[in-house]
Amino acid sequence: MSGQPAHPVIDTHVLLRDGDKILLSQRGSQYGRGRWHLPSGKLDKGEPLTVGAARELWEETGITVDPAHLRLAQVVHHQQGSDGERIGFFFVATEWEGEPVNREPEKCLRLAWFATREMPEDIIEYPAAGLHGSLTSPGALVEHGW
Repeated sequence: MSGQPAHPVIDTHVLLRDGDKILLSQRGSQYGRGRWHLPSGKLDKGEPLTVGAARELWEETGITVDPAHLRLAQVVHHQQGSDGERIGFFFVATEWEGEPVNREPEKCLRLAWFATREMPEDIIEYPAAGLHGSLTSPGALVEHGW
């Protein structure tokens, strides 16, 4: 007997690195309001992961990154309560063009750089799992919320 096939949402997250610092966004929408998150978003149908990650980064921050320069650092399979499953792909970007600006003020209160050793404590749990995994055991899979 087999179960129902999973239909997870696929998310991309980008750790934009400037040396030892990573760019975070402070959520302004209902989900996680006031808490920290990485630039991220849902993958569009028919879109390669790296292209989706680069698109989301640009839409949220105005930063342009070549999808070929994104390095996969972590995968998180997240159970989001009764809302279903998500699979998040966490990419690292160390080469980019532009200066970060908040391009989605209706969703984001502000952008800020944090040193990897001084991350805020109030990062939303799902992106925190991928962020911390990316910094401590890149390339691994994290199962979160199960």
